Amino acid sequence: MRVTVVHPRELGPSETARWRALQAADPALDSPFLSPEFTIETGRVREQARVAVLTDGADIVGFFPFERHQFGIGMPVAAGLTDAQGMVHAKDIDLDPNELMKACGLAVFEFDHLLAGQPLVPAKHTRHPSPVIDLSDGYAAYVETLKQVSGKTYKSTAYKTRKLQRDFGPMRHDFGVTDEAVLRTLLDWKTDQYRRTGRTDRFARPWIVRLVENLLHIDTEHFGGQLDMVYVDGRPVAGHFGLRTKTTLAGWFPAYDPAYAKYSPGLIHHLAMAERAAEAGIRLIDMGRGEKEYKDKLKTGELWVTEGRVARPTPGAGVHWLVRVPVRKARGTVLANSVLRETADLALKTYGRIRTTIAS
Repeated sequence: MRVTVVHPRELGPSETARWRALQAADPALDSPFLSPEFTIETGRVREQARVAVLTDGADIVGFFPFERHQFGIGMPVAAGLTDAQGMVHAKDIDLDPNELMKACGLAVFEFDHLLAGQPLVPAKHTRHPSPVIDLSDGYAAYVETLKQVSGKTYKSTAYKTRKLQRDFGPMRHDFGVTDEAVLRTLLDWKTDQYRRTGRTDRFARPWIVRLVENLLHIDTEHFGGQLDMVYVDGRPVAGHFGLRTKTTLAGWFPAYDPAYAKYSPGLIHHLAMAERAAEAGIRLIDMGRGEKEYKDKLKTGELWVTEGRVARPTPGAGVHWLVRVPVRKARGTVLANSVLRETADLALKTYGRIRTTIAS
């Protein structure tokens, strides 16, 4: 097998067409984060983005998108943003991960959302659920399932939807928005949320803002940015920006105006989004890995992603282990224990309130 490493901008029409064909051949790979368009757009704002093209004879049998950093440290493209990571490859591929790492010039490849079952998954890794909403039988069928598994949530959300309209006016839902002003409103809410909860503001990084703005304007049969917003009496209340393939919508940046918090605008929006997504042909909404109450209330099932690293015996891999692995294990211990997780979350929110007070 031959491995050729290129920057995403060097991929031609034949390579992207083959990428799409390999992706379409395996339902497990149906995530927009694994689409060629996502890697190509990331390459426009991340010079360190690379793609390993795997060839067996005259046939391309796989694509491995990654970022190459100092000391041979490899990460997924747009690391820290993606909820599905890995290779797009032929089902019968015979791959030695260490040989692939060597060909890519990597000492180590670190991941936190690598799809389960990938050829890259090492013997030692941790598995995590990624909650999903199954819309394969349509929105009405999903509502019936939701009533059975989370009836209280559905009834409460329906009641709050009616109350929101009684208190403020009629509600409308714009789906498939391309207005950058609407996107800016959503990102401002998200930044405010990050600060309130003590998290790092992703949109303080210019490359992330540019990437999201570029993705907003992509709309093809196979891939596109998906922005939607719920309004009451013409005022924006809650929205979301994500990515889609033809049949899968990846949840990415949901946010709402905290002035409407008592109405559970996030839940109102997610149900509205699910209905419109089903009408548009979406069969699955992947809400992404992470312990969130709203995901537990809305999910119908789970996919699985893995966290870990593939490493070769090199000095760079040793330095990476010392710097990253103990921290990752400590974080994993906290997230796996509900008491520790809630304590950490409270501490972050307290820090967020202090930071907001100082800033004002």
